[in-house]
Amino acid sequence: MIKWIQELFSSKKTEDNTPDMKKYLIVGLGNIGAEYVNTRHNIGFKVLDFLAKKESVSFETVKLGSLAEYKFKGRTFLLLKPNTYMNLSGKAVQYWMEKEKIAIENILVITDDLNLSFGSIRIRPKGSDGGHNGLKNINLVLNTQNYARFRFGISDEFKKGKQVDYVLGDWDDTEKTALPERLEIASEIIKSFGTAGLENTMTSFNGK
Repeated sequence: MIKWIQELFSSKKTEDNTPDMKKYLIVGLGNIGAEYVNTRHNIGFKVLDFLAKKESVSFETVKLGSLAEYKFKGRTFLLLKPNTYMNLSGKAVQYWMEKEKIAIENILVITDDLNLSFGSIRIRPKGSDGGHNGLKNINLVLNTQNYARFRFGISDEFKKGKQVDYVLGDWDDTEKTALPERLEIASEIIKSFGTAGLENTMTSFNGK
């Protein structure tokens, strides 16, 4: 009898800790503050803001960030904008991953990439930080590089010694004109990640 009770509580505990495979954590990287809103480095925030507005969901201020919940085809997408600043992004990712019991394979991190031409898309299942401080901290905190990332190209059209100014600078007029179409595709990538899976999403969108 005692053994049966122990097994019952043990199985319940295991069940409670089982990841919900229909729940996804979509992390847009960026910096908080009005001065960063329209900067290239904040493309992760911008993608999530675009999707939230399009689908009429709102962000709420929560622990370590802003969070919106979006439901689509039986999946739940938690859209997270960390408020830790870029260099400490991993803290927010780990907290919400554990709190919501989200599997590592159901995490997608959206970030800017200097090595890609403006608007270019590169989705990968894992990889190094590529010199990106946000990814560097996530890798460190999660102790793994094995999570999906969606890199959005911002190009490297800056003069020597001006990288920081460029990354933290506003989009130019040409980029602003092209952004809506790129953001539309980005929002479709998020939905595809949760419904079609990573491999199909990579096939459909990489190079678009």
